[in-house]
Amino acid sequence: MAVYFYYGDEDYNIDLAIEALKKGLDKNFASVNFKKLYYPKYPDLMLAVRSQGIMFGKTLTVINCNRYFYGEDKEKAISFEDNELKELETALTNNMEGCDIAFYLNYPADERKKIDKRKKIFKILSKFNSQEFLRYQMNYYGKQDLSAWLKKQGKSKGIALEQPAIDELIESVGNHLRELDYELDKLKLFAYPEKNITKAIVKEICVSNEDLFHFTELVMSQDYDKALFEYKKLLDKKHPLEILSAIQTILRKRILLKINSNKSVEEIASITGMSAKQVTAIMKNSRGQQLKNLVKLKENLTNAEYRIKSGQSIDGEMEVQNALLR
Repeated sequence: MAVYFYYGDEDYNIDLAIEALKKGLDKNFASVNFKKLYYPKYPDLMLAVRSQGIMFGKTLTVINCNRYFYGEDKEKAISFEDNELKELETALTNNMEGCDIAFYLNYPADERKKIDKRKKIFKILSKFNSQEFLRYQMNYYGKQDLSAWLKKQGKSKGIALEQPAIDELIESVGNHLRELDYELDKLKLFAYPEKNITKAIVKEICVSNEDLFHFTELVMSQDYDKALFEYKKLLDKKHPLEILSAIQTILRKRILLKINSNKSVEEIASITGMSAKQVTAIMKNSRGQQLKNLVKLKENLTNAEYRIKSGQSIDGEMEVQNALLR
């Protein structure tokens, strides 16, 4: 048996750690050997940690414990009595053979909120196989660590990134590991059979190139005549879904920036994962853009993506165009 505790503000690395545990399960019985629970109350929590293994091999129970530390939206945090915590610790220590349990805690999105590591439940869970996954900061040392992560992740995908290519990725995408991993997948696919990734390849293939940024600015500023002209040019080089995906990425960051526009540049950079340079430039360009219009545009793009992927739309180019210019 093994008990794990993963916590931090980098949810992608937490997901990767949990996926690594799932690989140890028998794939033929994955539906019965794996279960995921969200902050169960005490009786259900104890039932989960005391569950016995079954005849089909190792089991894995994943438990989101966010509300054991803080409330979410209008929901209150869940607290336990001292005797309950003592019983929980005993149950985890004597967990059944072959029944793995993984607790995970995502730090609050608001950077000013911190979890209380003095809580008894934190002290109990951290006694086991615990690991903190923190988001790479957009400072000198953080970028060095992020650079090492990109090299390692690229190597796992069979590609080698030159340092200027890594610098370009970080400057364009920021510190969002999920988005960076998606960009690495694109680089591998579109650069094939080339395995050595240069800065030129990144600028050509990845979402955050100058043409897409210029086009997105025109759309969000509702300059539709110029946007339509740029859209036709982009279609010569990119598939409609690729354009749509790129704009969704840019738009998500723009909405995050608008929501946090009352904060300092440094705070916004930390929350959004952009560089301070990106934040300053985007704030300057987006002064006349309204949040409600950006949200509506994102909704249109999401609907367009669904219609294309589900086969409801037979003309992807027109579907994306209508979503953008509606």
